[in-house]
Amino acid sequence: MPQNFEFGLDTFGDITIGPDGQMRSHGQVIRDVIDEGVLADELGIDAFGVGEHHRPDFSVSAPEVVLAAIAGRTRRIRLGSAVTVLSSDDPIRVFERFSTLNAASNGRAEVTLGRGSFIESFPLFGYDLSQYEVLFEDKLDLFAALIRSDAVTWQGQTRPPLKNQRVFPPIDGAPLRTWIGVGGSPESVVRAARYELPLALAIIGGDPARFRPYVDLYHGAFAQLGKPALPIAVHSPGYIADTDAQAREEYWQGYKVMHDRIGAERGWPPMARSSFEQEVERGALHVGAPETVARKIVKTAKRSASCASI
Repeated sequence: MPQNFEFGLDTFGDITIGPDGQMRSHGQVIRDVIDEGVLADELGIDAFGVGEHHRPDFSVSAPEVVLAAIAGRTRRIRLGSAVTVLSSDDPIRVFERFSTLNAASNGRAEVTLGRGSFIESFPLFGYDLSQYEVLFEDKLDLFAALIRSDAVTWQGQTRPPLKNQRVFPPIDGAPLRTWIGVGGSPESVVRAARYELPLALAIIGGDPARFRPYVDLYHGAFAQLGKPALPIAVHSPGYIADTDAQAREEYWQGYKVMHDRIGAERGWPPMARSSFEQEVERGALHVGAPETVARKIVKTAKRSASCASI
């Protein structure tokens, strides 16, 4: 078990069904997410993350704005993205937004940078998907420079160079905590180690144990650098109710609708109930009563990572 075990919650602001059986509006879901972040702070949760999407089934396209609203009503909880799609954003603007959030929250901001699991942001912001890899690599290189120096001199492939350029507001105290989100690419794991940034593993399906080689790869990369490995976060979807049966029944229908809608875009077959039950029993889904989910979180940490912040 890890010596330092932290527990956080994150959300994409999924469009949910209200008590009247009707789909809630995007605005109402955003207000609900803010209330959830406040409640998480009151309950002693360590961190609260908000994801970025640009599609109709999720409400949050600007996580930093939602996090700032939560910051104004909380005092302790760390506030971060889950994830920020850096490939289709500007690294300087991302840094400025999170450094502003960091100031407003008195040092509680953190950011998880990733390429995202959807591609809607690329045409929306005028980026070419053929540059999928180079955009992320180039922008991450610039962002890494921004978090480590007050004045940046940098040159890359996708934007004009910078010479001794300062970005405001600067981060007070410790550098902005920056994670690299990884969905299953060994190259991304090595990249996180190369930039000496903590790793966030997105385990959204299948046996969590299959991610253990990525943990070993991450640790091995740091060993080659002659430096201690940084923290690893493990993300998995979940749903909690009073009983295991209630949680499964309530989560199943919504989960199937979401899976099948995304699956239709990606060529997946419709999800069967048996596949859902298998994901709950042995896969990534943490669904059940509080005690059941707590046991599975510990089990996932043991199977997927030897050092985890979940």
